[in-house]
Amino acid sequence: MKRYDSQLEIGGTKLRSRLFLGTGRFPNPAVLQQSLEASGAEVITFAVRRVNLDSVEDDSVLQHVEGRSLVYLPNTSGAGNADEAVRIAKLARAAGLGNWIKVEISRDERTLLPDPLETLRATERLVREGFVALPYTSDDPMLCRRLEEAGAAAVMPGGAPIGTGLGILNPYNLGLIAEQSRVPVIVDAGLGSAQDVVQAMELGADGILVNTPVAKAQDPVAMAKAMRLAVEAGRLSAMAGRIPRKPYASASSSTEGALFGGPYAAGSAIEGRQAETSAEGLRR
Repeated sequence: MKRYDSQLEIGGTKLRSRLFLGTGRFPNPAVLQQSLEASGAEVITFAVRRVNLDSVEDDSVLQHVEGRSLVYLPNTSGAGNADEAVRIAKLARAAGLGNWIKVEISRDERTLLPDPLETLRATERLVREGFVALPYTSDDPMLCRRLEEAGAAAVMPGGAPIGTGLGILNPYNLGLIAEQSRVPVIVDAGLGSAQDVVQAMELGADGILVNTPVAKAQDPVAMAKAMRLAVEAGRLSAMAGRIPRKPYASASSSTEGALFGGPYAAGSAIEGRQAETSAEGLRR
């Protein structure tokens, strides 16, 4: 059995926190900083296209997280194919953003669902280039297996389309992915609240990435803290092992020794009296 307090390890880097935080859509930099602190996240993600690669140290996003010990997870959001994703990843690494990359390729503006074929191609190429590749993918167990075989350091299946807040639409598939994967499973996209985070962790996820549900909450800082606690509670619950589901009630204490015979005994006594009355009527 996994240890509750064991650290998450991705690409040789050990992490104390299993919550990854996106940096977009926050109302202002101060709220982002406070939310990051409340979340306890050590990994932050951001779109490379939103970063000033010519002057990373003065970038409007990254300058607000200076002084923190963080792992940068730039993403290839905006890429429409593997070639574009690889080019974006190389630009990010050349600008000093590290060799972690979230592979994010979408060609459907309405759903923003990941392109499975281009994501697999990009992952294969980026791994050969020495990147720690974390592909964002659909909740397809076979695709996640192929991405793992391609050398992905972790797989990041979505719970629902990005930004929808619909939660875990297919818990069965996510459970299968968590069961089969030999690399960490980070559930990314579509979560709406702490309830969804707990469910994902109970299904066996190793971590969670959230952005919109925190940034767009009525109180982002409070939601960031709720997400942190939900990750901890969900993992502890998964490690503890839930009871099996049963179709009928099961008393938590035995009926033996009940003062009045228990409800079943009372029912039997009533049935017995009804039978005696019926028999007496027949004799008459």
